Amino acid sequence: MPTRTARTAWNGTLEKGSGQVELTSSGVGTFEVSFPKRAAEDAGGTTSPEELIAAAHSSCYAMQLSALIGEAGGTTQSLDIRADVSLGPDDPGFKLTGIVLTVRAEVDGLDAAGFARVAQAAKESCPVSKALTGVAITLDAALE
Repeated sequence: MPTRTARTAWNGTLEKGSGQVELTSSGVGTFEVSFPKRAAEDAGGTTSPEELIAAAHSSCYAMQLSALIGEAGGTTQSLDIRADVSLGPDDPGFKLTGIVLTVRAEVDGLDAAGFARVAQAAKESCPVSKALTGVAITLDAALE
């Protein structure tokens, strides 16, 4: 299996510095990061480790859920998956305080109970979920 790479160039202190995160493997972009904007309610055009984790988690979960729906005899029409990753204080510093996965799906061939079972199984077996076992992950999954 492949290895994917990202890199960050950082200049300055935590409070006054900033950096650029480059998605090296794909080459799709370089994004600004700074701690003051990371800790603010308004990101002000910068990304953060939490947003990047949310992107990784939502996309990984979508792939895993789609695979498990198929294994359960269903057909995925559409999935809308949102990952909200929260940052909070820790001693020392900060930590991820929780992740909420919100899933709305159009699926043929599974009833609500079957979909709920598959959605939970995807949460437990998604590689990114496995990597984030130190963070509480909440799932809100429903058929539309």
